[in-house]
Amino acid sequence: MEEPDIISVNEIDFEIQVLAYSDRLPVLVNFWASWDETCKRTITQLESLVMDNPGRFRLATLDVDKNPLLTGRYQVHTVPTLKTFQNGMVTHQLEGLQTKLQLVDYVRSFAPGPDNLLLEKAASFLESGHYEDVEETCLEVLEENPGNPGAKLLLAKSLIWQGEYLEALTIIHHFPASTEYQGAEKLGPLAEGLLQEFDPGQLNENALDPYYYRSLHLIQSGNIEAALDGLLEILKQNKGYRSGGPRKIILGVFELLGNDHPLVIDYRSQLANALF
Repeated sequence: MEEPDIISVNEIDFEIQVLAYSDRLPVLVNFWASWDETCKRTITQLESLVMDNPGRFRLATLDVDKNPLLTGRYQVHTVPTLKTFQNGMVTHQLEGLQTKLQLVDYVRSFAPGPDNLLLEKAASFLESGHYEDVEETCLEVLEENPGNPGAKLLLAKSLIWQGEYLEALTIIHHFPASTEYQGAEKLGPLAEGLLQEFDPGQLNENALDPYYYRSLHLIQSGNIEAALDGLLEILKQNKGYRSGGPRKIILGVFELLGNDHPLVIDYRSQLANALF
């Protein structure tokens, strides 16, 4: 069953479902073809944007092969092609393969304002390693909505990546109750560990200290995989070292990278093996 804001249209119902409907809400028409894999990925991304921003716009998919009159009428020469209708007229359009960030920006061009779109944009920046852009986008959200937990979590992550550990901890220690709180809680030990200064005098206290400080330095320098290897080695030798601090830092790194990151997928099982 189709969602009210996600529909399929054809030459019979196009005038009612797109042109007439666009008098009250923007309608984004996705001209697509079933044989094109790019189109399928675009549909999935667009549906996600609709679901994350209910009531902001309608998504209508139109198969170009089954609707040649409309394809010709609107001069669609490639798939996917996106055309947005408002008050019965095409007001925005986009052709070809687009990144998620480009799709977010496209939707914002005719449906501006909601925090969710800006957070989608910030998440895309984080995934591509543009941490200053993440910070700027999150601050834009927080200017309008100071308590937004999604923006606070993304901002804390971007600050950690930029080496601003104290600033990140300030956000984490004052994090609002929310579904994102657990993620912020995991980042806390990581930020605290990265703030620690190397003290050669402590090396006499425990033979594992050099491994610990080296792992923290590797995180700071961006060599995450080597850092995880070092922390896992500590756990294998002494699970109680620093009251389980290496495990907490590993979980913080997982949160920083995101559950779908290849390193997280690989090292989560290695962490389980080291602990049990």
